[in-house]
Amino acid sequence: MASIGVESIPGARRLIKSLRDMGYEFEAAVADLIDNSIAARASTIRINPHWDGANSFVSIADNGLGMSAQELREALRFGSERDYDDDDLGKFGLGLKTASLSQCKRLVVASRQNESRADINAYCWDMSHIEATNKWEILPVRTADLPEVARLHLKETTGTVVIWQELDRILGYNNPNGEPARRRLIEMCGKLEEHVAMVFHRFLENKVRGKRLAIYFNEHKVMPWDPFVANEPKRKSLEPLSLRVEGHGGRSDIVFEPHVLPAQSMFSSPEAHKRASGPSQWNRQQGFYIYRADRLIQSGGWCSIRTLDEHLKLARIAVFFQPKLDEEFKINVPKMKVAFPAEIRSDLEKAVKIWTKVADETYRNANKTVAGASPPPVPTNPATLVGKATSLKTPASTTTASALAAAAGSSTSIVLASRSGGGVTIEELTRVGKLLKRVAKPDEMQAIDAAVVRAHSTLED
Repeated sequence: MASIGVESIPGARRLIKSLRDMGYEFEAAVADLIDNSIAARASTIRINPHWDGANSFVSIADNGLGMSAQELREALRFGSERDYDDDDLGKFGLGLKTASLSQCKRLVVASRQNESRADINAYCWDMSHIEATNKWEILPVRTADLPEVARLHLKETTGTVVIWQELDRILGYNNPNGEPARRRLIEMCGKLEEHVAMVFHRFLENKVRGKRLAIYFNEHKVMPWDPFVANEPKRKSLEPLSLRVEGHGGRSDIVFEPHVLPAQSMFSSPEAHKRASGPSQWNRQQGFYIYRADRLIQSGGWCSIRTLDEHLKLARIAVFFQPKLDEEFKINVPKMKVAFPAEIRSDLEKAVKIWTKVADETYRNANKTVAGASPPPVPTNPATLVGKATSLKTPASTTTASALAAAAGSSTSIVLASRSGGGVTIEELTRVGKLLKRVAKPDEMQAIDAAVVRAHSTLED
């Protein structure tokens, strides 16, 4: 006979204080809420800090699907349950609550789902109430008691507004009405805009299929920050790499797209070079840029594969993986740190040596390049170093989509080794494809594209 379990409910007062210390920084906390808005199919997100001393608050409003009263109550439950899509940015059912309460003592969420009527549902987590009652209780909030910014927003559209009040962690001073507290809020908001422009740059650039997004900060449109300076003609895009992993969630590919940025003298303008330096500046921005479902979760660093090096500051490598590999990447709740799966590290280390050698040569030969001298050729395909390891073979679809696009927009030729030992550039392959398309009939276009893909795959075999 099976034992009968006894439910043991954690004490609300003590546990919720611990949950406030999950390791969120202000920028990461806001980014977690943006994840929720994207999952709710929002196309516009507005972030607004409102300064009023101790009564200051931050609002994050979207025009997504919104939630019914029941859905909102479930969303506010710690460990909330819902079905996650394969490309969903959420994971643990904790982000909305832990991210918000890491920054404030009162979290209000208001939502409208009905398109024809402005029916607003609103509830809040209030630390003062929990302290007094020691109960896991959310409190209903009347529409009339919502800040005006929330009422006006939900009057015009469906969606959700998150409001952070009692900003004890943000203002951070005994006197929240003072000038130091105001300056601190302004400084944090400046960093936040940079962070959002970087973390969601692929969404802001409309590079994520079916997810067009605009983010406004204080009614100013956030412009994306592209770590790989795709518009710079002297940027080098090296051979992509795909490593297959058998994860707990199933088989999936990790795709690496390495880039070497131009040396300072080769940038199109001093302003472009300064912007490319990124929030952490050149040296700390080198390394891996790791994307989970197109959302950046690590910007720079070498994940213990090697150390930062002044000579390698031009190397930036995009890494793409899907949420089914979350366990292998050791994703944490704030989605701020990751680790590569152990099974790929050996092959990855060999590939990194190739990529960083190109970056080192580019850095050291910058003056020669300006003077007109050509730097010595460096192999760009890590598969030539690793040998016949099948795990390093890039799928034709991945390689063609990224490498052909890179070659089309860059003066740098990417050479693929052929079976005969000769060399054929992607530029040549692309040129042949374009010539064929000029004389092809409309119903032949798809066949030409397929042939170019097969040709590229054959060169790699």
